[in-house]
Amino acid sequence: MSAATAATGPSLRREFEAVFGYRPNDCFRAPGRVNLIGEHTDYNNGFVLPIAIDRAVHVAIGRRPQDRSEDHGHETAAPPRREESIRIVSDHRDESGERLAGQFAAEELVPGALPSWLSHPAGVVDEIAKTTGTVVGGIDLYIESSVPVGAGLSSSHALEVAVLIALDEIYGLGLDDREKALLTQRAENDFVGAPTGIVDQAASIMTEAGHALFLDCRDLRTRQIPFDLEAEGLALLVIDTRVSHSHSESGYGDRRRTCEEAARIFGATSLRELDESVDLGPLNEEQKKRVRHVFSENARVRATVELLDGHSDESRSIRGIGELLLASHESLALDYEVSCTELDTAVAAAMSAGAIGARMTGGGFGGSAIALVDAASVDRVGEAVRAMFADHGFRRPDIFAVSPGKGAGRIA
Repeated sequence: MSAATAATGPSLRREFEAVFGYRPNDCFRAPGRVNLIGEHTDYNNGFVLPIAIDRAVHVAIGRRPQDRSEDHGHETAAPPRREESIRIVSDHRDESGERLAGQFAAEELVPGALPSWLSHPAGVVDEIAKTTGTVVGGIDLYIESSVPVGAGLSSSHALEVAVLIALDEIYGLGLDDREKALLTQRAENDFVGAPTGIVDQAASIMTEAGHALFLDCRDLRTRQIPFDLEAEGLALLVIDTRVSHSHSESGYGDRRRTCEEAARIFGATSLRELDESVDLGPLNEEQKKRVRHVFSENARVRATVELLDGHSDESRSIRGIGELLLASHESLALDYEVSCTELDTAVAAAMSAGAIGARMTGGGFGGSAIALVDAASVDRVGEAVRAMFADHGFRRPDIFAVSPGKGAGRIA
């Protein structure tokens, strides 16, 4: 499903009723994100600058009626009903063409026991019980998504946030934005088993339309930074390399552990506590490279915010951040070593075709790059990237423009 055909409240309600046989209580959405700059700084208590994008996960939620005759469903997609279970049906389909569907009970949840896609909403349900004491049950969820899976645009976190805000409303949990971000992070870390930071959840929950979110990950203080691409005649391209990645794989966790080990050598709990002029002599070479990236990336985030949030309209400049984006990519490739040949090729091709700046975005090891381009050069840059991918024998990338979206909420 493309951004142009994003789900509406009426369409979600119709699909929910077709699957489960009764009308849902309400509908919600949570956007994916593009991190403009500030990569692998979040779990180091540093700075990040993401935007919510105009692609999102959409959820219709319903409390199952007590009258079982109402719960007949019109499709075979809905799992057989169990009284206290949570049933989930997605618009995504498996290799046989069947909709993804699953069912679990809150009391039976064990990390690692569910299919990977189902572990994300299950982790939210599990963490709600641990955090609030509320045991979720007798609930049905229908899910549609326009966020590409595995592209580094935070499709899994958007799913977690969409499920959480739906359950928060249905059960009256009264969670504020900070609590929602922290709860979904714990679900991802403790149940899913992915040692991610908090940038993805915060971007999906807290970002205002037309802005980037300047987030201090140490205390979750935020500032909304104007980000009006159209006003400067610009576009932001996502280049999905279609190289899949997983944050539960070892590379991401290895880098987080290396940073934590480096901080402990200096008697600190995170790299944020260290003065960035500290002598890195006590560290081994790998640790030095990782720390150099974190220190320099935090500086690049601050510099980007200064350019985007100038004291007057005349001093604000999205165009001015191009060199910072490119420097971020070089640091991620050389010091943090989380890029790959396809991501490097995407950045090089975009820059050769006239992009203002480009870099990988997300955790790395695949996923997407972003390119800041003049709106008039979108097609030229896209064709240059596709041509270079073809020359290298890579899969054809998926390339599309994104706009700053708004944070999670109800769908009318």
